[in-house]
Amino acid sequence: MKKWRARSLAVSLAMATAMAAGALSSGSATAAPGNGGVTVEALRNDPAMPSVAPAGYDVTIVVFSDYQCPYCRKLHGVLKQVLREDRKIRVVYRDWPIFGPASVEAARTALAVKYQGKHAAFNDALMATPGRIDSQAIQQAVQRAGVDAKRLKADLAAHRAEIDAALGRTAKFANVMDLSGTPALVVGSYLLAGAPEVDALRKAVAMARKPPTGAV
Repeated sequence: MKKWRARSLAVSLAMATAMAAGALSSGSATAAPGNGGVTVEALRNDPAMPSVAPAGYDVTIVVFSDYQCPYCRKLHGVLKQVLREDRKIRVVYRDWPIFGPASVEAARTALAVKYQGKHAAFNDALMATPGRIDSQAIQQAVQRAGVDAKRLKADLAAHRAEIDAALGRTAKFANVMDLSGTPALVVGSYLLAGAPEVDALRKAVAMARKPPTGAV
């Protein structure tokens, strides 16, 4: 655990390599020519992505996850604990469904329930589901989250293009950042691969809050 923690909190963000290669622009909302809109700003501030953004937040955590990933379920509990303790953390959820059709169905459902303001409830419900998920488990999570199933069906159809495009953007970021699996977190300017323990995530947040070396 100690070896993993040191590696996870090292200043070795994969995005930095991509930036140096010109694949990821560090500009604001404007992408550099040829990078396909893959910017740090776009990573953190995609309006299609569900988020938790308390007033006055000073650190953003971007989470790449798959509902079929057991380590993502572990991370969900860690995140909830840290968010209860620290009211100045913003979380952006990027579903990256890499474990097959059920993962894609779950990710599309998670993005669709956002139109009802039910993402947090659905996310909690599905992350609490043990074992591998299927369509039935997803529908049970929909019910437990109090989602209007009729509206969900309509939103999935009406917003299909937007939802698929959002998943495509997340896959592009994962590719640019050379992620090997889920979960992965970007905490400020640091990349953590895997599911950190509570103390490791607290340390990453503290590091993200420190001004850059040489800052006045």
